Amino acid sequence: MNSIKVLDAKGLACPMPIVRTKKAMEEIEIGQILEVHTTDKGAKNDLTAWSKSGGHELLKQEDENGVLKFWIKKG
Repeated sequence: MNSIKVLDAKGLACPMPIVRTKKAMEEIEIGQILEVHTTDKGAKNDLTAWSKSGGHELLKQEDENGVLKFWIKKG
């Protein structure tokens, strides 16, 4: 997946992964992809809901050794 920016939100507890993701999204252009890495298990539901409500597209998510990775396309 070709992400323009990678956000390292590992070790941060809710709501910080969402807060940092929102800020990072403001720094990229529409159609570009943000890659988010977090260890907060709640982020799976939070980022899915946040992406949908913000008009963004959650392209992919995976769990790699306890690190949740998300690829979000800015809408």
